[in-house]
Amino acid sequence: RKPDGKTARKGGFLRKRDAEAYIAEVEVSKSAGTYIAPSDAHATIAALGVDWLVAHEAAVKPSTYHSDESSWRIHVEPRWGARRVGSIRHTEVAAWIAELAATKSPTTVKRCHGVLASILDGAVRDRRIPANPARDVKTPKKSKKPKPYLSHKQVERLAAASRYPDVIRFTAYTGLRWGEVTGIRLRNVDLKRRRVLIEENAVEVNGHVQVGTPKTHERRAVVYPAFLDKAVRAAAKGKASDDLLWPAEFGGYLRPGNAVSGWFAGAVKRIRAEDAKAATEAKERGEEVPPIMPRVTPHDLRHTAASLAISAGANVKAVQRMLGHASAAM
Repeated sequence: RKPDGKTARKGGFLRKRDAEAYIAEVEVSKSAGTYIAPSDAHATIAALGVDWLVAHEAAVKPSTYHSDESSWRIHVEPRWGARRVGSIRHTEVAAWIAELAATKSPTTVKRCHGVLASILDGAVRDRRIPANPARDVKTPKKSKKPKPYLSHKQVERLAAASRYPDVIRFTAYTGLRWGEVTGIRLRNVDLKRRRVLIEENAVEVNGHVQVGTPKTHERRAVVYPAFLDKAVRAAAKGKASDDLLWPAEFGGYLRPGNAVSGWFAGAVKRIRAEDAKAATEAKERGEEVPPIMPRVTPHDLRHTAASLAISAGANVKAVQRMLGHASAAM
């Protein structure tokens, strides 16, 4: 009998002692609360994956869900969807990870492994399988790329060369995420105390802007420096409380544009071209070659803000609160 009182049947034993050993094993597992019905292990990864996606969507940010859903649809489901959860072996998962690592980036491989492992974690909790065969599988390590940091002068050059100079300055000196900057509404701005309340995050997911809470789900107040006061007041002039502080030129949420040809990338390219020309001329004259503006993304302005604040003597805990990190170690 199974733990729920229903009878079960298993045959195919060659010897009576084998049948008795199996019964003893069942009774021990029932007493220990570890009994797993063989029929429960027949569920396929495809069936469990559908339920996992539904629960996962409600628990994570839209951008995270989009990445994980793509990994499931493109890599995990085609490979494992038809397999019964009880038939998957650790060595098979390890071989699959090795195959992915040969052609995909470490980030993609880790995400695919994480999706499969999470589905199997649910199978373990549902007592379909005794252990997760995807756990303890080694995945390729990510190589940390050096982060570019801009100087005050470089920030100003980038701002002057861009279509939205005040947005560049505001981001580079507050350390807000791009979605947090573009999600600020007038009701979130305290002009007297020079503070903005961060309670929305406008993230572009698959070509569409989705608005939610900040990354850590916690609201925070961030101070902006006095030299940005004039720009903030100008941006707020004549707007209603629900209007965006930094909207796009033709309305709606401001986006940084394409990573290659967008307005932000275009400004970086123009400055780098100027610097490369200046460096060539200096080299021909035998003079010291000036530094070339690094390739930066909107998110790199967040790193720049932290760097400039620390170099100016800001308290590490204050920088932590400004950036919205869970700990100062980050």
